[in-house]
Amino acid sequence: MNDDNLEEPGESTAHRHPLADHPLTALRLAKVEASRQAGIEPYPVGHRRSATAAELHEEYADLEPGCETGRRVQMTGRLMNVRAMGKLTFGVLSEMSGEIQLFVSKAVIGGDAFADFADLDGGDLLWVDGEVMTSKRGELSIKVSSFSLLAKALRPLPEKWQGLKDLETRSRRRYLDLMVNEESRRIATARATIISELRSQFVQRGYVEYETPVLQTLAGGALARPFETHHNALDIPMYLRIATELHLKRLIVGGLEKVFEIGRVFR
Repeated sequence: MNDDNLEEPGESTAHRHPLADHPLTALRLAKVEASRQAGIEPYPVGHRRSATAAELHEEYADLEPGCETGRRVQMTGRLMNVRAMGKLTFGVLSEMSGEIQLFVSKAVIGGDAFADFADLDGGDLLWVDGEVMTSKRGELSIKVSSFSLLAKALRPLPEKWQGLKDLETRSRRRYLDLMVNEESRRIATARATIISELRSQFVQRGYVEYETPVLQTLAGGALARPFETHHNALDIPMYLRIATELHLKRLIVGGLEKVFEIGRVFR
C-alpha cells in the first residue's frame, strides 16, 4: 500500500465547509471554531432589544456633545465596521430603522471583552447593552457595557466606500443590497407602506380583495409579450398573467360589484 495516497485525519473534503478555500471566509470560520472550542455558541438565541436607532435619534436629537443620559438600552443589529483607537473602539450598528454608533471603552468593559470586540468582523450580528450618550463630536452613541455575538458573518461586506453598485448583483442578491444600501431599505419600507395604505382605502370604501390566477390558459393583455410555461399534469401551455383585468371582470359578473386585487403582473 502506498502511504502517499492516504489522507491525514480531518483532511477529507466530505465535511469541508464550502467557504473554507477563500482566505477571508476561512479566517472567519476559524473564529467560529475557536468560539465553540471556548464554549461560546457563535449563533445563540434569546436576546431582546429595548430600543431602535430611529427612536433614539428622535428622542435625543438635541442632545449636546459629550453628554451622558444615564439611560441604559439594549439593541440588536449588524456591525458595519470597527475602528480601533488605542483604548477606545468605535463601531456602527445597523438595524432596520437606521444606524447608531457604538462607543467601546477598555476601562468600561474590561480588557478581555475589549479584545473580543476588536476581533469582531463587519457583518457580524450583535446584541449590545449600554448607556445612551453623545461623543465629543456630538455623535449619538451607545457606551457599551456588555455585548454578545448573535451570528458570525462568514462572508465580508462589500467594500465600504465603493459600495454595491452593480445593478445585476443588487437585483439577484437583494438581501446584500438591503444590507449595505440605506436607500434600498427606505424604498422597501416605503413600498410596503404605500401598498398597505392603498389596501386600506379600498377596504374602507367597501371593496373586496380577491386573488385571481397568476397562471392562465390564455395570454391576455393586448400587445404585451407573455411569459410562457408548461403545466406537466394537464400537458397544456400556460402563461404568466399580463393583467388582472379579465378575471376581475368575471367576479363582477358573478356579483362582486366592488372588487380589487393588488398583485404582480408579468410583461
